[in-house]
Order: sequence, then C-alpha cells, then structure tokens
Amino acid sequence: MLSLRKGGLGSVWWFCRLRPKPRDGRSCTSDTSYLCAWMATALGVQEAERKFEALLNHLSHPPAFTTVRVNTHLVSVKHVKDLLLEEIHKQFNGLSVPILQHPDVQDVLLIPVIGPRNNINKQLLEVIVGAHCGNAVLRGAHVYVPGIMSASKFMKAGDVVSVYSDIEGKCKKGAKEFSGKKVFLGNGISELSRNEIFSLNSPLKGIGIRMTEPVYLSPSFDNVLSSSLFLQNLPSVVVSHVLNPQPGEKILDMCAAPGGKTTHIAALMRDQGEVIAMDKIPSKVEKIKQNAALLQLNCIRAFCCNGTKALGKIEDGQGGPPFSPESFDRILLDAPCSGMGQRPNMTYTWTLKEVMSYQPLQRKLFTVAVQLLKPGGVLVYSTCTITLAENEEQVAWALTAFPCLQLQSQEPHIGGEGMMGAGLSLEQLKQLQRFDPSIIPLKSTDITSIREARREDMIWLANKDCIGFFIAKFVKRESI
Repeated sequence: MLSLRKGGLGSVWWFCRLRPKPRDGRSCTSDTSYLCAWMATALGVQEAERKFEALLNHLSHPPAFTTVRVNTHLVSVKHVKDLLLEEIHKQFNGLSVPILQHPDVQDVLLIPVIGPRNNINKQLLEVIVGAHCGNAVLRGAHVYVPGIMSASKFMKAGDVVSVYSDIEGKCKKGAKEFSGKKVFLGNGISELSRNEIFSLNSPLKGIGIRMTEPVYLSPSFDNVLSSSLFLQNLPSVVVSHVLNPQPGEKILDMCAAPGGKTTHIAALMRDQGEVIAMDKIPSKVEKIKQNAALLQLNCIRAFCCNGTKALGKIEDGQGGPPFSPESFDRILLDAPCSGMGQRPNMTYTWTLKEVMSYQPLQRKLFTVAVQLLKPGGVLVYSTCTITLAENEEQVAWALTAFPCLQLQSQEPHIGGEGMMGAGLSLEQLKQLQRFDPSIIPLKSTDITSIREARREDMIWLANKDCIGFFIAKFVKRESI
C-alpha cells in the first residue's frame, strides 16, 4: 500500500512506501522499510499513487539506451562508432543494431537496448546472483564470480543455466537451491563448476556465467575499447558540458569517484589545466587514478579528502586539500544523494531516515564549494535522485543563503524543467534541468521497431528514458 503524508511546504506531498497493509485491514507488524521515493505538488491521492507506481516501475528497468561517452582526447567519435558497430555485430551473432551520435551531446553514442524478451526458455539449472550483480546484468554485463550467491548442486562448466537476481538479499552464499523472491535475468553458460565457484582455497574473480540470452539485449563492454570510451549515463555526460570547463582553468570535482565526470572534464579541457578530484574513500580515489591513467589524461590529480573539510589553511606544497578560499575557476558538486534515480534498481531498501540525512550533508558541501569558488566562477550542483528535498529545495536554500550566487541557464538543455513546490519562480525552474524517467510509458523494444523508428524519435526517447537526474548551474558574482 502507498501512504501519502502532507509535508510542511503546504502543497508538497511526500510519497512514501510504508509497511504493507494486510488486505483484511488489520495492522501490520512487518519490518518492511519505509521508502521515501518522490516529492511532487498536490495532485490528489489517485494521481499521486499512479505517478509513484510509475516511478518504481521505471526504476526497476534499465534505460532504453546504452550510453557511451567517447574519449575525444584520444580518438574521434566516428572511429569509435565504426569499431562498436563491428563489435556489436560480433556479440549479437550477426544482428545489426544502429548506433546514434547524439546531436546535442556530440561525444555520446547511443545504442538501443532490445527487450524485455519474453520468449526465453528457462533452464533446470539455476544460478542466483546478488541484487547489484543483477542490475549490472540487466545493462549488458556478464556474471562475475563474486556476484554469485547460489548455484544448482550438479552445475558443471559448460552447462546452460538460468540466472536470477535475489532482490530481497535473502540467499545464503553457497546455497544449492533458493526458494525466495527472485527475478529472471536470462540464460548463460557456466564458465566454472559449482565447486570451483565456491572454493574456499582459491576464490576466483573472473567471469562465472557468460550471458547468452539476456532478458535485455545490450552489448557487453568487458575489455572493449577501454581507453577509447567510458560507459556513462546520458545526464552524467550532460552535467560536464553544462560546467563547460576551459583549457588552462583550475577545476574541482568535489565528490569525484569513480571518475567518469572527472575524466570527461579533463577531456573537454583537452588535458590542459588542472582538475582536482576528491573522494573520502581511499579505494575510490585509486579508481579515479586508474581511470585517468587508462584514458591517458595527465591533468587530473586525485586526493583522499572529505569534501566538507576541503577549505582551510594550506599545509604543504603538494597542491592538495585543504585549499584557500577562491581557488577554483569552476566546481562540480555531484553530491552524495539517496540515488533514487539510478536504473535499474529492483530493490527498494531506503529508509526515511536515510533519505532525510542527505540534505544537511549536501548543504555542508555546497557551503564549502561556494567559498572555494572564485568570483565570476561557475558552480554546478547535481544529483542522481528525483526528490524535491535534495534538488529544487537545495537551489532555493542556496539562493537565499548566498546572495552572491545567481542561477544560470544551461547548455545543452535536453531534460525537463525543475519541479514546482520549493518556492522557485517559473523562470528559475526553466533554468534547472530535471531528468524524470517516469514521465513516459515503458515499452518493450525489438529489432524491427528499432530499425523502423525515425532518428529524431530515438533521440527524443534517449533524452526521456534515462536515469533520474538533476542539474543546477550557478555563477558567483562577487566574493562572500
């Protein structure tokens, strides 16, 4: 059941998924988590419930296109497109799928996803994977050994198996069978036996199941053109173009891992200038460095630092944090958030407390960013969530808290306008960019419909049927 609770903003509604209510109307003692998934203007209960269910449905499916950002620092978009056409033709056993260059984000290539395919015969042998692994499979990945939770008792290398995702996280590692709630992901061929996969003596990390009949047909990019492209969601590419970094500038990416936006910023600067990337987790900082090296970008320097502590007295000559006030020409704050726009996500485990914890952290980071930005500099704030509290409300707060900031229009602007409910004017909402996947109906796609579709219709669909995302752009007119 859905429960709607009117919040403190008058016309604003919280959409919450509460403990399920038994059909006989009795109170429920289930420990199902609160799910706060959406905020919108008052629409009436039925319309609100319809929109909420549409959102959950969209989040459980992958976007309509696989999005590839070309590393234009090294190669041309045309060269990568030609290589990808050959690769996909090989992976899809001769099936030709069109690849489109986005007209407004020209370093992006769009590959249509075919599915869901409902004519796949399920096998007797089963493999159960964790939810994160399952999400990756829905976007074209093979199954790697660490993601496998369970395999049928007599599974051998070379067996054809059906792969399922354990969406409630209840399957025990090494189980021989699983009767819990699971979602079918497709069929594949086991690269290893059950005994090899769950061996305690030599844990493996390679491919465990090579997917041959996935429910969603999308190319695998394992070891494919690694230095020439980067798998990245369309709005995540748009945000670096909105920042518009220029050669020779000093740029800060405050919450940078795994480095997709960092490396894009460096490529847009033609690897000329300085890009400082920060993350508070050492392993994630190493991932940023690895991606920078893989894409052969030398202007990136990555540091392990909590962004809330990035402002302060310079302590050494290494050029790392903390930084003096007004040190950067442009700053990207892709803030930690509830992630309620990520797709696919077949599990909803957010609690109301978790969702509400992000707003104070985002404001701390934003405050530091404003202080680190030079007068005349650009600050871009983004999230991969769709809640009003983490997006439009943050913009309204920022414009009040920092009169030195002015909201700016964005280029490219391929998403929708901002959402009402936070007190922003209609003109201000037009300057924001919100990607909401639930605004269009979900449709299955086959190769015939893809080949018959007009190019402009496919681009329109790619702009709409993507992850949930939000972008705001500010300019700092004067010192604080």
